[in-house]
This record gives sequence, structure tokens and C-alpha cells, in this order.
Amino acid sequence: MTKTAFLLPRSAPAEHMGSLTGLLREWLPRQRWFAGKDRPVTDLWVLSMTELFPRCLHMLVHADHGGVPAPGGTPPAGDCYQLLLGVRETPSPRLGRALIGQVQDGRLAGRTVYDALHDPRTTQLLLERLRRPGTSGPLRFECDASQPVPAGLVPRLLDTEQSNSSLVYGDEYILKVFRRIQPGVNPDLEVPGALAAQGCHRVPAPVAWFCTTHPFQATLGVLQPYLRDASDGWALALDALAAGDDFTVQAYALGRATAEVHLALASAFPVGVPGENGRTAAAMTERLTAAAHCVPALQPFVPGLRSAFAALTTCDPGPPAQRIHGDLHLGQVLRAGREWFVIDFEGEPSRPLSERRSAHSPVRDIAGMLRSFDYAARQRRPWRPQWARRCREAYCAGYAARAGWDPRKKHGLLRAYETDRAVYEVLYEARHRPDWLPVPMAAIERLAVRGD
Repeated sequence: MTKTAFLLPRSAPAEHMGSLTGLLREWLPRQRWFAGKDRPVTDLWVLSMTELFPRCLHMLVHADHGGVPAPGGTPPAGDCYQLLLGVRETPSPRLGRALIGQVQDGRLAGRTVYDALHDPRTTQLLLERLRRPGTSGPLRFECDASQPVPAGLVPRLLDTEQSNSSLVYGDEYILKVFRRIQPGVNPDLEVPGALAAQGCHRVPAPVAWFCTTHPFQATLGVLQPYLRDASDGWALALDALAAGDDFTVQAYALGRATAEVHLALASAFPVGVPGENGRTAAAMTERLTAAAHCVPALQPFVPGLRSAFAALTTCDPGPPAQRIHGDLHLGQVLRAGREWFVIDFEGEPSRPLSERRSAHSPVRDIAGMLRSFDYAARQRRPWRPQWARRCREAYCAGYAARAGWDPRKKHGLLRAYETDRAVYEVLYEARHRPDWLPVPMAAIERLAVRGD
């Protein structure tokens, strides 16, 4: 099959895109994975474009939120997104919500463009590309030769709320296509690979991945085994709540699994030293100030929350800093049979990649899971605070049994990290899910007033 003549050169600048940039400027903010929903897109820069398949463009675009280009045309600071755009001569009603629109001018004039990850033909070709190492322009496809991926697996796009897009192939593999792209190796490729080398079975190892070398080096997607019979911790917790069942046995086992992953991470990556609490407290306070500026409901609680961070400078420094998960909660763990598995090591996508790849206290992951139990307990009325408290206790007990130290005995550390997590949640919910804002705000009130 030959490439069609109407697609653009790989280095096509924005002015050759015609009204496509205007269509994307309207379409991008409506996507679940778009990070700048509270900031209008004032301009769109095409950073890279490759004709990956016939009638399919791979693009990296820069969404500008009001900055001014630097001399020489360098895009201002903002967010870079990965897009796979299908191009059709005529629109089709089957495109549904994948439709982006019809281009009115430029080299694609008269063509209809859509999100190609909704197109089974494109996603089948993408898997075939991952099965065979090689390059397409700046795109590089690699795989683990010891884990061959079979051909012909049927793709389906997961229709879930997340900050990326995921495709399941034949219920055997899952491909995470990163949407917001930052320079460097993504932890969701780096960490599972390192843990597999350590013999840690709690994390599915990558079998194939693709990256780019232009306009910078970055990870674009990772293919891993799909645990077809697994249920995520969030669904299991909600099922237990709905049935009036206890969840402490599962929470204890999850605590042990978390400790095993932390121990493997400490072996796979360099470990820091205790004593960085002063710098950590300053960073937490800075995040609180910024969040309170964006979410006025936080402002009455700022003094109490600051006290939690200030206490870091005098409390037990805790365990050494190390690589951690970075965004651990019940939705990031899967239970298959009697075993817990940990997934999605990307960290919090809103934070810089350098921060997500750096060492942190393992208490940060523990605090994230404790907050998740609280989220689950508040999903239906009447709220079940005692259910959450029992799960928190069991989780920490399980962690202590495997790690050799008890998070409950690091009260100052745990309160500070849980407070920092709750502040992050407030900002996230205010931007993306305002109806959920009362959940973290209840924790904010508890942590600021009672400090427990």
C-alpha cells in the first residue's frame, strides 16, 4: 500500500496546517486527558509530525496558554500532547465522538480528521509496528525480544477516565499511549523494567514501547501484559462497601505488597538519605499557597495545614528517600486471585517528569493509599469513616510486617504527606470534578483542625 499524496511532509510547520490547528484548539480542551482545562488555548504549535500509516498522522503539538514565542520561533512554556489523527476524504457517522472536524484550508483542506485511536484499523497497525523494532521518522519502536507478541490481536480502546489513552489487545496486552509528553524517560517504562530485573512479580514488565527523538527525546507509549481476570482495588473496595463487608484482610495484603514493591525499588535505584524534611516542608507549603490561591475554599484552613508541614522540620526524618510509585491509590492496584499487583508508575502527570523520577519518602505512597480508603468510604451515604479507619490500620500493619518499620509510628511524616496529598486532591477536583470536592475538603478540615 502506498502513502497517499494529500498528507503533509514530516516537518510541516503550523502555517501549512490551515484550519486544523483551529479545530484542535477547540477539541483538545474537551478531552479527559487535557491538563489545561482552566486555561484557554491561545495558540497551537506543531512540534513534530510523521505520516505513521497511510491516512494517519502522528503529531506532537504544543498548547500555548497565553505566552509569547521566544526569538527564533521557539514555542513558549506550556504543554505538549501526543495525537494520532486519522484523515478521511469524507466524514462517516461511525466516527462518533472520535470526530474532530473538517479542515477548511491548508494542505488538508476538505478532509475530515478524527482521533485515530478509536479506529481499529489504525490500532491494529500500531500493534504490528510495536512487534517489529524500527523507526518512522523521529519515532523509534522497540521491544523485548524474549517476550514475542503474537500477531492479529483484536484491539479495543478502554473507555475510562484517565490522563492517558489505553488499548487492550486480545485481552492479553495493554498499550498505554501517553498524551501529555515531557522530555525524558517516562517512569512507566523505566520502573517496571527495573523491577522485572529485580525479580519483582508485583509489576507487569514492559514487552514493547515507542519513543521520539524530535523535538526532544521522550517516551510515547508502553505495551505490557494485561491481567484479564484482575479487578482493580477501587472496584473491589466499593463492592465490599456496597455489600457491607469488611476489607481489612485485603488491605493488610495490599500493605505487604506495597512494602515488597518499595523494597524492590530501593534495590533497583539509588537510595537517598534521611534529613531532607526541611526542603520537603518548604515545597509542600509552596504547593499549599498556590492551591489556596486557585481554590478559595482552602484559605480558612491554611494556618492549620501549614502547621502540619512545619512539624516536618522537628519530627523523625523517617526512612531514606527512594524511588516510589508517586501516585498510589486503589485505582493503581489490581487483584488477581489472591495476589495484588501494582500498575501505572507514571506518577502524578501534572508534576514535572524530573520530580516524578527523583527519590521521595515512601511515606508519600502510603499516604496516597490511605487517602484512597477515605475516598472509597465517602462514595455512598451514609459515609463509612470507621470502614476507612479499619482499612487504614490494616494497610499500615501489613506494610510494617513486610517493611520492618511501622508508618503509624511516623505520625508527623504521615500527617504531612497525607495533608499534601489532600491539597493536591482539592486542586484536582476543583479543576476536573467539582462534585467530588467535598471528599478531600472533609480531609482538609480533619487534618487542619485535629491533625490526625
